[in-house]
Amino acid sequence: MLSDTDLGTIEFVRNARSKHIRVRILSSGLRVTLPTKATENDALKFINSIRTKLIQKQEKLEKGLQKRNIIIDESSKLQTLTFVVEAKSTNRKNIYFALKNSTLNIEYPVGTDCLTIETQQYFWNGISYFLRKEAKRLLPSRSKQLADKHGLFFSNVKIQSSKSRWGSCSREKNINLSLYLMLLPIHLIDYVILHELCHTKEMNHGDKFWRWMDKVTDAKSKELRSELKKYHMPN
Repeated sequence: MLSDTDLGTIEFVRNARSKHIRVRILSSGLRVTLPTKATENDALKFINSIRTKLIQKQEKLEKGLQKRNIIIDESSKLQTLTFVVEAKSTNRKNIYFALKNSTLNIEYPVGTDCLTIETQQYFWNGISYFLRKEAKRLLPSRSKQLADKHGLFFSNVKIQSSKSRWGSCSREKNINLSLYLMLLPIHLIDYVILHELCHTKEMNHGDKFWRWMDKVTDAKSKELRSELKKYHMPN
C-alpha cells in the first residue's frame, strides 16, 4: 500500500485470474489489481501514464458522492419531517442521541473525526432509529387518510429500511414504505404513498396507472415525480 499526494492511498491486490493491470478509482485513492507476473512498479508506471485522467475521474466521483451523501457534522442542519438533527462535540466519552422538543441532539467526544465512514455510519444508525419510530407513528395513519380520501384500499403498511426505493406494493395490496421517506417534504411523502396506493389498482406503470396518479394528484404526477428525483437516500 502506497500514499500518493494527488491520488491518495494506492492499494495493490493480486488476482491470478487477471490478465491485465486493472485500476479501480475510489474517492480516497485507488485499488489496483495485479496479474501474477506484474509488479507494483509496473502498476505505478501504468498509473503515471494515465495520471491526469485518473485525477479527473476521482474528482468527478468525489463531487458525485458529496452530492448524494448527507454528511452529519457540527456544521450540518438536517431537517426531517418531524425533527431537526444537530450534532456537536462535547466532553462525553461516547456518542449520545436524545430527541427532545423536535430536535435530535447528537453529542460526540471532542476530537472525533466526523468524516470517517465509521462515524457517519454510527450517526446514521442513531438517526435511522428515530426516523423509524416517527415513520411508524405517522405513515400508516397518513396512508389510511389518503386511501379513504381517494376511495382506495390496502391490506397493510410496513415500515422498512430500504435504501433502494421509497416504497413498494405487493399483489396482496401490502404497502412497504422506507423509513427514509421522513427525509422528504410532506407533499412528496404523500406522492410516494399515493404512488403505492395506485398500485393497488394497477400493478404496472402503464397508461392506466398514470391516469390514476393524475387523478389523485390533481394532474401533477409528472411534476412531483421529477421533484422526487432530486432527493436521495443516505448511502
